[in-house]
Amino acid sequence: MAKRIKSGIKRTEIAERNRLRNVAGKSEVKTRFKRVVEAAGAGEDSAKTVELLKKAIRTIDRAAHKGIIHPNTAARRKSRLVKALAAKGVSL
Repeated sequence: MAKRIKSGIKRTEIAERNRLRNVAGKSEVKTRFKRVVEAAGAGEDSAKTVELLKKAIRTIDRAAHKGIIHPNTAARRKSRLVKALAAKGVSL
């Protein structure tokens, strides 16, 4: 049912704007994560992989700070990235 009160309409618009911002932030986190895993799996240059890892960690931290993802989720994802790279033999 559509909102009829002005403040309700405004809150709905704000919620939608925030939702879109959160979707974009989560998508960027997933993309950065995937790029690091792919680079490590393809046996790319170690320096390039480490640079991708730094960008991914920065993106994850930023998303956690903004409240897009939970801080524990951010910590878990960073841990999994580092662990995956260590398993592939990439020296950090």
